[in-house]
Amino acid sequence: MTALAVRVRRAAWLWLPAAVAFVVGALGIGVSATEGARAAVDEPQYLLSALSLFEDGDLDIADELADERWREFHAAELPRQTEPMADGREVSPHDPLLAVLLAVPMGAFGWVGAKVAMSLLAAGCAALLAWTAVRRFGVPTPLAGVGAAVAFASPPLGVYAQQVYPEVPAAAATLAAVAMMTSPSMHRRHVLGALAAIVALPWLGTKYLPVALVLTALLAVLVQRRAGWGWVLRMAGVLAVAGVAYLAVHQVVWGGWTVYASGDHFQETGEFSVVGVTPDYLGRSLRLVGLFADRHYGLVPWQPAWLLLVPAVVALLVRRPRRDVLGALVLVLPLAAAWATATWVALTAHGFWWPGRQVVVVLPLAAVAIMCLLTEVLRVLRWPALASAALGVVGMAALLWQGIAGDLQWVVDHTNAAAPAHVALRPVTPDYSAPGFLAWHLVWAGLLVLLAALGAVAGRERYAARVGDGASRTARRRASTSA
Repeated sequence: MTALAVRVRRAAWLWLPAAVAFVVGALGIGVSATEGARAAVDEPQYLLSALSLFEDGDLDIADELADERWREFHAAELPRQTEPMADGREVSPHDPLLAVLLAVPMGAFGWVGAKVAMSLLAAGCAALLAWTAVRRFGVPTPLAGVGAAVAFASPPLGVYAQQVYPEVPAAAATLAAVAMMTSPSMHRRHVLGALAAIVALPWLGTKYLPVALVLTALLAVLVQRRAGWGWVLRMAGVLAVAGVAYLAVHQVVWGGWTVYASGDHFQETGEFSVVGVTPDYLGRSLRLVGLFADRHYGLVPWQPAWLLLVPAVVALLVRRPRRDVLGALVLVLPLAAAWATATWVALTAHGFWWPGRQVVVVLPLAAVAIMCLLTEVLRVLRWPALASAALGVVGMAALLWQGIAGDLQWVVDHTNAAAPAHVALRPVTPDYSAPGFLAWHLVWAGLLVLLAALGAVAGRERYAARVGDGASRTARRRASTSA
């Protein structure tokens, strides 16, 4: 066997999730977003911005809108999102980094090229997920490879593997930052790589700023511990420059502090009304459970294995020795930031997009946490977890089958999908858009509490076993020394 063949064989656990993510994403290109539209809602805005960057070198899409360049992927009249500026420019109210990433494939190969590029980004994120799980968190390679493949062969990651939204690139940036921050050596290149990933997040979407801030705080703590305050001050300087540049560019290009300043929906109420004019934060608190359990927009009805995230997070927090608490917090705190943003900041959890969009940015971290649970704490759940995860994979296959056949579109009628988990759980999941959801909401809240208790008990038992094993080894060494 040649050296190349050996390297390929050793990297099979990386190739598997990458191949699965790309194939699932590529197949999804054949499914319409809405009737007569291969790309719809916010997708045309990103595609037109990418086309403008390729052809004109700017983000002004006024000429693309006037020439109806969207007709090749959106048959109906395009809903307006931009507010014309005094100088005639029209700039899409979306952050530009995704358009930058897609400029060349969109300009050279059209909307199909842009979606293939999205599938390649998903493939890279899937491979990075498996690598991070193995190299940074000690997950066995078979579990990491299969786990990452299953995550991207299931909704919502499998759906966003081709949709032109910043969710998967943001998930890749978040995962890359965590991979850099958890390096045992923590060289300068790791700090710079983590900083680059953190800075990229707000350029993909303002909504990712809370996750970026949490990652920044964690990186500062890690850098201070390993390199001292000097490096922290240098890091703060880099971030300050990046922040000033971000705000300055938004003032010049969009005419406000955020991209929403150029949106026609926010001209009367202001750019910060994107979170709502009179937000009902108490009512939004229902999403703490609803992001899991909502009949149509929750994670669990589409992939039941995401339920394991609750015991996984709790076990992470209680199982590790105090000196290694940052190893858990690097996973848990970005998850908490994204979940809080989706709960209290996002205008709605129900919209014209695929379910789970608000938390996709941290779902790879959630997958790592679940793999850690199945590796160190609850190995007995591996086969039940695989069985429940298989339901999500079959559901993704059903979505693709129905969509390619023309019986389903991604945006408007995904609730009619024949996905087995979604169909089976429909009678026992709360529909937060209809009256009478409270009873099932309380049932699911109780289930999540029970799962959290399971994670706490299992995590403490595992920690006690590790401490006991360590004490036994110490006693044996002392006995042998005395002898």
